[in-house]
Amino acid sequence: MSFDGPAARIAAAVRAGERSATSAVAESLAAIDAAGELGAFNAVTADAALARAEAIDDAVAAGDDPGPLAGAPVALKDNICTSGAPTTCSSRILEGWTPPYDATVVRRLEAAGAVVVGKTNMDEFAMGSSTENSAFGPTRNPLDPERVPGGSSGGSAASVAGGLTPLALASDTGGSIRQPAALCGIVGMKPTYGRVSRYGLVAFASSLDQIGPMARTVGDAALLYSVIAGCDPLDSTSVPEPLGDLNGALAADVDGLRVGIVSELSGEGIDGDVLSRLDAAATALTGAGAYVGEVSVPAAVYGLSAYFLIAPAEASSNLARYDGVRYGLRVPAAGAVDMNVATRTAGFGDEVKRRIMLGTFVLSAGYYDAYYAKALQVRTLVVRDFAAAYERFDVLLAPTSPSVAFRFGERTADPLTMYLSDACTVASNLAGHPAVSVPFGSGADGLPVGVQVMAPAFGEDVMFRAAAALERLLADVPRPDGAAATAAAKP
Repeated sequence: MSFDGPAARIAAAVRAGERSATSAVAESLAAIDAAGELGAFNAVTADAALARAEAIDDAVAAGDDPGPLAGAPVALKDNICTSGAPTTCSSRILEGWTPPYDATVVRRLEAAGAVVVGKTNMDEFAMGSSTENSAFGPTRNPLDPERVPGGSSGGSAASVAGGLTPLALASDTGGSIRQPAALCGIVGMKPTYGRVSRYGLVAFASSLDQIGPMARTVGDAALLYSVIAGCDPLDSTSVPEPLGDLNGALAADVDGLRVGIVSELSGEGIDGDVLSRLDAAATALTGAGAYVGEVSVPAAVYGLSAYFLIAPAEASSNLARYDGVRYGLRVPAAGAVDMNVATRTAGFGDEVKRRIMLGTFVLSAGYYDAYYAKALQVRTLVVRDFAAAYERFDVLLAPTSPSVAFRFGERTADPLTMYLSDACTVASNLAGHPAVSVPFGSGADGLPVGVQVMAPAFGEDVMFRAAAALERLLADVPRPDGAAATAAAKP
C-alpha cells in the first residue's frame, strides 16, 4: 500500500494528462452546490478554484509537474487564513474580515498543486463538539441529516464524508479533527504538536492547537499530511524533525507491533457498541500478528478536567484581541469601553462567552494557583504516564468518541454532557502526541465508529502503519448514500 485514495488517484490522473484539474474541481463544485442543505461550507471560492485548476492544466500541458496533489480539491476549516476569501471562525465578530496573507499550510497546498474550493463551517472559534455553535447555523451529518457531524470541524468532516471534496484541512485542539472524523466515518489525524505550522491558524488555545488532514482513506490522509508537515520559520513552535518513510509505513504489516489498549479510555462512560468495535479492532490486529495488551495511563482520567482549565485560559488571552477596534464587527457606542462591551456581547456566541469567562476566572488573582497551575501539573503527569506506556508499547488504541453521532439538540442544554464528547481525545493534545481516527465498523443505528491510534511524539510513521493495517482489516462502513462500502472502495 502507498499513498492511495480519491485525492491520490485524481492527482495521478491529472499529472499523467489522463484527466483535467478543471474537471475534477468542477465536479467538486457541483457536488457542493447540490449538497447545500448539509451546511458544510461558509464560503465557496468557485471562480478562484477554477482559475487555479486551469493554471494547473496549463502547467501539465507545458510538461511541468504541478505536484503530488495536482488538481485535488481541498476544503479549509474557516479558521485557516486565506488572502482571497473571508476567514470568520464561524463568528459574527469576524464579520467581513479577509486576511491579508495565506496560512503556511495554504501556501504548501498550492505548491503541491491542490485546489482550495472553499471554507467550511465549524463551532465558533473551534469551541464545541457538534458544529451547533456557529453563527452560520449547524452542519448536518451526511450519514444522517438529523444528527450532528461532530465538532468543531464538522464542516470539513461533512465535506469529505459527503463526497464534496476528497480532502479537507482542519484544526484539533481537544479532538476537533478526530471526533468528527469518527462520527462521519472518515479518517482524521492530529499531528505531533510542532510538526505542522500554525502560522495563519486563528488561535484558540496556542499550546494545544494543531492543523491536520481529513480524508476518506489513510493513504490520502498521509499524503496530505506529508504536504503540509515540516518546519516553518514563521512558527516559533515548529520543529525540524524528519517525517520518516510514510510510504513504507503504509505498506508494512503489523507483525510484532506492540499495541496497548488504554484502560482509562475504554471503560466507564463509553457506549457498549463503541467498545465492541474497539474489541474487534484489537482482535483483528492480534490476528494480523500484532501483540495486543492492556496498558494504564492513570493521569488520562484527569485529562478532560485539565483541558477545560488550560484551553479556556489560553482562549481568554487569545480572544482579547477581538475588541471592535482593529477589524471585524464593531457595534457603535458612546465610549471605547462601552463599544468593546457591545461588540463582544453581539459578536460572540454563548459557548465562546462561557469559555472566555471560565478562562478569565482561572487566571485571576487568588485562583491561578488553585486551578490553572494545578492543571499544568496534571498535564505534566499526562506526559509522564504516556511516556511510561510507550516504553512497553509502540502505539496505543482507544475509542475516538464515547458514542456514535448524536441528534441535534440532544446535548446543547447541558454543556458538561457535550464536553464529555472529547473525553477520549484531549489527552493526546495535552501530551502533544499524534493520533488518528480510523473508521472500524458501525454501532447503534448503523452509524460509524472510529478507533483511535495514538503514538509517541514524532511517531507518525508507526501510527500510520497501525492505521493502514486497521483500514485493510476494516469491516463495512455506511456511506452517505446509504450503501455499504469499505474504505478501500473506489468512489
